[in-house]
Amino acid sequence: MTDLNAQLLAAHAAGDHLALVTLYAQAADLAADVDAACFFLTQAYVFALEQNAPQVGDLRARLAAKGREPLG
Repeated sequence: MTDLNAQLLAAHAAGDHLALVTLYAQAADLAADVDAACFFLTQAYVFALEQNAPQVGDLRARLAAKGREPLG
């Protein structure tokens, strides 16, 4: 996850929020446990909401499937 971490840091530095949606979703896929996965999914979801990205529905469904239904 080191390369992914570097990509996340670079996307944050560049203010590339659309890239952050994808990168955080990838980090969730690689997470060691459900809590870490849900943290990364939440980050992806927030950035997706801010950008009105097409991944919003998928990210919400992934959180709900893990018992972390977003409010609203």
